[in-house]
Amino acid sequence: MARIPDAFIDDLLARSDIVEVVGSRVPLKRQGKEYAARCPFHDERSASFTVSPTKQFYHCFGCGAHGTAISFLMNYDRLEFLDAVEELAKRAGMEVPRETNPRSQQQQDDSRDLYTALDAASRFFQKHLEGSDKARAYLDGRGVDADTRARFAIGYAPDGYSALKDALGKDERRMKLLDRAGLFSKNDRGHVYDKFRDRVMFPIFDRRGRVIAFGGRVMQKDDGPKYLNSPETALFHKGRELYGLWQVRQANQKIERLIVVEGYMDVVSLFQFGVTQAVATLGTATTPDHAELLFRNAPDVYFCFDGDNAGRKAGWRALESVLPRMKDGRQAFFLFLPDGEDPDTIVRKEGAEAFDTRLKQATPLSQFFFDELTREINLATLDGKARLAERARPMLAQIPDGAFGDLMKQELQRLTGVGRAPAGMAPAPVRRAPTAPVQKRSLVRAAIALLLQQPSLAASLEGHHAVAGLRLPGIELLLELLDLVQQRPDISTGALLQHFDGREEQAALHRLAAIDLPGDEASWAQELHDAITQLEKQLLQQRVGELQAKQRQQGLDDTDKYELRELLKALAAMR
Repeated sequence: MARIPDAFIDDLLARSDIVEVVGSRVPLKRQGKEYAARCPFHDERSASFTVSPTKQFYHCFGCGAHGTAISFLMNYDRLEFLDAVEELAKRAGMEVPRETNPRSQQQQDDSRDLYTALDAASRFFQKHLEGSDKARAYLDGRGVDADTRARFAIGYAPDGYSALKDALGKDERRMKLLDRAGLFSKNDRGHVYDKFRDRVMFPIFDRRGRVIAFGGRVMQKDDGPKYLNSPETALFHKGRELYGLWQVRQANQKIERLIVVEGYMDVVSLFQFGVTQAVATLGTATTPDHAELLFRNAPDVYFCFDGDNAGRKAGWRALESVLPRMKDGRQAFFLFLPDGEDPDTIVRKEGAEAFDTRLKQATPLSQFFFDELTREINLATLDGKARLAERARPMLAQIPDGAFGDLMKQELQRLTGVGRAPAGMAPAPVRRAPTAPVQKRSLVRAAIALLLQQPSLAASLEGHHAVAGLRLPGIELLLELLDLVQQRPDISTGALLQHFDGREEQAALHRLAAIDLPGDEASWAQELHDAITQLEKQLLQQRVGELQAKQRQQGLDDTDKYELRELLKALAAMR
């Protein structure tokens, strides 16, 4: 993937007003120098979400959400990084610089041609649905109305071996494109023919609403496999995509939950009955990539499967993919339907309200986990408890650190007794560490906070920050910030923070940037100057200590003695 230059990102953020970007999606109220709102990323009653026009970034004091205009679009509109950059660039009238590498340019051109070919195929299938009494009668019989057909761009692949090929494959180049898009098959004699024939067609859209593949469904049981999906292509990887996610995003400004079902018609029927949060995996079990994509879009995920043995196995495979991604705040549930029912049939029989009631009664992941592991284990015996502990521990170790993981381990301990002190044995006394002396405020942390508050303060230092080599936590980060500001003297807080996106220091920097420091720019400049001066003094003291230690151990040569004298003079002048 081509990398966008840092300088362009800085310019883009400088030209983008975060108040305007956020305010177009979330109602903001002015509070002093900043704007406030109820956080769009978690449920709250009070307004703890703030947007700073001077710092050009947002921060929620409730859930900790933070970032720039780019990250806001990524989180609120659920865009990928490049898509968020392109959206902001379009608003600012800027063109995103493209990689000039010929090979990379060729790949971009090829992808563009593939999207065009797939879009043409989608329109071809939709046109033929209009002319097929058989396909329209099938959809009428399934109760799919005209609006739902249009929402999902449902079409029909005509019977015969060359309808699509004859209509769109008008030259060798187009034939190759359609073949690479997964729309042709080839027999043993090398004869090329349409892959999809006499099927109702469901286009699969990517996260930007572009057709990347198709699923085709037979209308009669004996006409071949029930569903036929596009093969893996340069644009389509079935283990990473979810059918219906594009439509969910269009229908819901804020996605509170996602419901994972097994078939295209399940998604379509749920939408038509007003359940507009349904998605489907594409003929495959739930993968780790699916799990990450689901939780990136919604905090609560419901897996809806048949109640038979195959459905429970599918549920367990989904649990295995979800468990390592169960960060605090995320929830997963499992709904198993009565025998012979699927979401399509159940929502038509009972309606959306009854289906929603079923979802509210779904089994939480924690319960499903222990129910399945103990299904054939006798917990009344020591052997059974040991077996449960043996099976559960490796899986629970995959859960990210946090309250959920701790509670799951506590439940395992309750069920098995493994890890608890034996009954009647007094717990070991807690040895308390001696109380550490209260530390003074870190000079490095103070300097970083001031730079984040007002990056232009670095100009007042006039390059006077010789602190490289000082052995203190955060000193390298401070130097990196100073270098960034020197390269871009007009950089905003938000743009400065963008440089650390994805790095482990990011969360701590955002917390410091959100602090409302007392004083004004003049007092902050003096405080920064004083902090840097003290750090320079500590560097001199550090070197003096090194030379004095060397003097005690092995003695100093003339060069060392001269350096020590000069350092002591410099320290005396700083007092």
